[in-house]
Amino acid sequence: MRSIRRGDSGPAVSEIRSILVGLELLAGAEPDVVDEVVFDEALEGAVRAFQQSRGLGIDGMVGNETWGALDAARWRLGARALFHSVPDALVGEDVRTLQERMLEMGYDAGRPDSVYGARTARAVAQFQREVGLVPDGSCGPQTMKALRRLGRKVVGGRPQWLREAEAFRQSGPNLVGKTIVIDPGHGGGTDTGVLVPDGPLRWNEADLVFDLASRLEGRLSAAGMRVHLTRGPSPAAPMSGAERAALANTLGADLLISLHLDEHESPAAEGVATYHYGTGNGLSSTVGERLANLVQREIVVRTGMNDCRTHAKGWDLLRLTRMPTVRVDLGYLTSKTDRERLIDPESREQLVEALLAAVQRMYFPVERDVPTGSIDVRQLRLALAEKG
Repeated sequence: MRSIRRGDSGPAVSEIRSILVGLELLAGAEPDVVDEVVFDEALEGAVRAFQQSRGLGIDGMVGNETWGALDAARWRLGARALFHSVPDALVGEDVRTLQERMLEMGYDAGRPDSVYGARTARAVAQFQREVGLVPDGSCGPQTMKALRRLGRKVVGGRPQWLREAEAFRQSGPNLVGKTIVIDPGHGGGTDTGVLVPDGPLRWNEADLVFDLASRLEGRLSAAGMRVHLTRGPSPAAPMSGAERAALANTLGADLLISLHLDEHESPAAEGVATYHYGTGNGLSSTVGERLANLVQREIVVRTGMNDCRTHAKGWDLLRLTRMPTVRVDLGYLTSKTDRERLIDPESREQLVEALLAAVQRMYFPVERDVPTGSIDVRQLRLALAEKG
């Protein structure tokens, strides 16, 4: 859909306004004439507040991802019966609240992604069985009544952290045999991402991140990993974040790293930033957060780029993947400093080495971790060759 923004009017704007009023992010009663509702400054401010609370990009416009989050926000747990529906799963804030509740009680509902999938249904069925209800995996009035009676079971840490950390501990420190998906952002049709002319040349995000992804693919493969890219150099059509997440889930990846570049109206904006899944209420993929921190620190130390830190976001690519996932914005193409680094092949090799080092450190137990910048990534390939 086309992004809805300030100055637009019509039924869609009225619906957006109605949802935000219901969420108490916007004051006022519903207007009598739908077509007279205009996307004004107050509505834009409410959209920005909503985007911030959900970990979305804060631009004040309603595109596909923001609309999906608004549509999901209509629902509160208990307002409707929840069940596993195929192929169109139920999606909403009520589903996420239920998933978080299941996790707090010790049931493995998977990542709280707001999607009532098979894993959530199994967790609900297990709960129902233990409290003497029919284990049908749906959440209706009787299940809600039982949920309200019981408190949390898991103590000593966030449940999703306990499960994700244990899975990584058991997988061992070697990269050999592990599967990683590298996602070069944008690409397909006219989706070039950031496009910046520099003298007679026109640099674009899609081409540069694909080059970085290809280099990283070679390095990780040489270290023994199974590597998949989400796209080739010239795909026929763009892919959404949800489609990229679905591909990684289908491949059964252990990690996903998405590569992007940034832009800003000010040419002074520069630096690297890394994103992991998280929401405004403190919910976070803690293993993804650890990977984001490792990636960020390795890049900053090895390249000297400005540190724009790590951030929690609720983007579809981060929310819908079933493995630790990070998105890395590897500099501002609109910055002369960053652009000179990004178009230099040797500097791109530095970025690739930093990413490889972060992936290797990800599999080290915390007590065996090494200082940032100390891994000689060239030795990883030699060590693998010696074992072979």
